[in-house]
Amino acid sequence: MSKHQITQIVQARISGDGMVETGVKGVQLFRYSEPMRCAPAVVEPCVVAILGGVKEAILDGNSHVYDASRYMCCPMSMPIEAGIPQASADNPLLGVYIALDARVMTEMAIEMESASGAIRRPEGGALPQGFALAQWDDAFTEALLRLLQLETPTDLAVLGAGRLRELCYAVLTGEAGRSARRAYGVGNEVARAIAYLSTRLNEPVTIDDMAVQVGMSRAVLHRKFKQATTMSPIQFVKSMRLNKAAMKIAAGMSVSEAALDVGYVSPSQFSREFKRLYGQSPRQWSHAQHLSVGMG
Repeated sequence: MSKHQITQIVQARISGDGMVETGVKGVQLFRYSEPMRCAPAVVEPCVVAILGGVKEAILDGNSHVYDASRYMCCPMSMPIEAGIPQASADNPLLGVYIALDARVMTEMAIEMESASGAIRRPEGGALPQGFALAQWDDAFTEALLRLLQLETPTDLAVLGAGRLRELCYAVLTGEAGRSARRAYGVGNEVARAIAYLSTRLNEPVTIDDMAVQVGMSRAVLHRKFKQATTMSPIQFVKSMRLNKAAMKIAAGMSVSEAALDVGYVSPSQFSREFKRLYGQSPRQWSHAQHLSVGMG
């Protein structure tokens, strides 16, 4: 049982750059041999385990760099900027991406609370952020190794879901566990508000709408939202919409279409807020993205 064994398995299954399916739903291997500057993204609930190289995530202006010494756990959808500060053919970014299934994580978190009574509604103090970096421990390493050792279609079909559940349990009981349990167990109002927002980015969702959905007052939701995401609900909504729009523009959608797609009725307001966040107008940013792709 070792990280070295996991690295050998991943290296054997992926030779070129990109993402590769493992046969277990939501679990992918990845490899990138060139650096990528940070770009807007919306990270869906996931765990990212790095085996080689370095990855960077910028959340609300704060840079988080992580490598093989820590895995990243993002238990709720978050607007970030993601990039690869350094990578080469000799030292590529290599790792495993595990999507977190909300139903499975919720069931497990609630079962854990019922069994141990360890997780209760917070009496006070700050909630953990919706983005955590955690040290690899033996339980996480063993669970990831057992998951990636599945190879045959029969093994994957019969054992895949169970081994993935073991990995999720290792996350819930590990260093990132408090953050993950808060997102899926008792006291998960912020995560539920974000889930509600994520499916309505093209609609005029207000703080009051989110507060009603999770049964909180506007003031309490605002305070807990800031504690969990470092952003106010208004800042969060704006970042989610602008990051989604930036991703659509980078994928080839026109600026006006991307703006409408994330709920902006006024093109001038979209351009103004986009420039305030990224330092360039949408068209300038789009042109710069195309140039960097062409040069790469």
